[in-house]
Amino acid sequence: MVAISPVAHKLLNYVPFLLVLIDLRYEGVNGGKDGGVENHLEMGKKLLAAGQLADALSHFHAAVDGDPKNYMAYYRRATVYLAMGKSKSALPDLSKVIELKPDFTSARLQRGNLLLKHGKLDEAERDFKKVTCVWDADSREMRAECFVQLGEMGKAISDLKAASKLKSDNTQAFYKLSTIYYNLGDHEMSLNEVRECLKLDPDHKQCFSHYKQVKKLNKQIQAAEELIQQQMYSDAVSKYESVMKTEPNVPQFILNAKERMCHCLSKDQQTAKAISVCSEVLKADPQNVNALKDRAEAYLQDDQYEEAIKDFESAKEHSENDRQIKEGLERAQRLLKQSQKRDYYKILGVKRTAQKKEILKAYRKLAQQWHPDNFQDAEEKKKAEKKFIDIAQAKEVLTDPEMRSKFDQGEDPMDPESQQGGGHHHHHFHGGWENFQGFNPFGSGPFNFKFNFN
Repeated sequence: MVAISPVAHKLLNYVPFLLVLIDLRYEGVNGGKDGGVENHLEMGKKLLAAGQLADALSHFHAAVDGDPKNYMAYYRRATVYLAMGKSKSALPDLSKVIELKPDFTSARLQRGNLLLKHGKLDEAERDFKKVTCVWDADSREMRAECFVQLGEMGKAISDLKAASKLKSDNTQAFYKLSTIYYNLGDHEMSLNEVRECLKLDPDHKQCFSHYKQVKKLNKQIQAAEELIQQQMYSDAVSKYESVMKTEPNVPQFILNAKERMCHCLSKDQQTAKAISVCSEVLKADPQNVNALKDRAEAYLQDDQYEEAIKDFESAKEHSENDRQIKEGLERAQRLLKQSQKRDYYKILGVKRTAQKKEILKAYRKLAQQWHPDNFQDAEEKKKAEKKFIDIAQAKEVLTDPEMRSKFDQGEDPMDPESQQGGGHHHHHFHGGWENFQGFNPFGSGPFNFKFNFN
């Protein structure tokens, strides 16, 4: 994950010296009649600018003692403390400045920044909110930093967008924006923002190394999505596995990758894997509609109709107008009903995903086993006849693409009642074994079996 806070710390290090320059405008401030105080301030300022911090500090101590109401004296002293890295000593001085001069923006900003550094987020936010100079890029960036710490990414983004417009070459704001989008799992927006940074400064170290990472990730995700478009699901799964290797530390990228893998595995009818990956996604994000839909489809492939219905119903709660969910739910309910009746896949002992070759192979084996001529006992013969017809019907339905597709939607093409709009397929075998004479399940000549399957 890309760290966001170092920026604030860097600002803190530069602030004291910047402020020395900014504060030349406050030159005219006369802190009382005492020329000695002015003298100390003047000397202290020169020493500070020369980097002689300890000497500068003693002049500012003298100025504060000489005129306890002079806010500039406290402010200068706070500045030295900051430059010395003694932020704890700077805080009370900055508070004194604000008490004496409530509209002194840079003191308030610095205090906000220190509070932020010490983890006092609410107090910091109060200081930043009081700073109303909306045109000041630095204060926007500091407030953004505060929002990041509070986890309010949307607000941080809008402050940084403003900061990137307020300062013409604000590479830092673009870098921060890019990292925030990145941590939110939005690789496209992250790439856009980091490109803006590099347009301003092609040699920007942080932006360049971040750019390489985002670009690599972006490329992998696009490639994976193209594979999904081409229905090359298992290749897409491997591609998303490399996405997780490229960025193992941002939870949102891991979640997005797993959500897409769940989709691919479900489409690819890798049922057990699909259920497991989709369940991982739903553990982290229980309302993920896509994962619910994909897991429901996987449950259907696995004949777990009640589970599928549960998933479709949850998905429907979170996405009411999704036609796919409505159709899926109706299909699952039909399949559940059908499972309580005749299941042609079960009759032949094949999976729902079986190819025609497997279906024929299973059929031949069972037809051989249950041929009524194999049974002498009248009761057993009768049972075999019924079984034999079921086997023949199952083969007919499952090797005819149109009938199989109807059956997969939850209709029984052999059952006149379940026919929507009446079918023409289901008259073949009604009337039992007598009508069955003349039908040759092995497809040649009159009704005689030669079992030479070696």
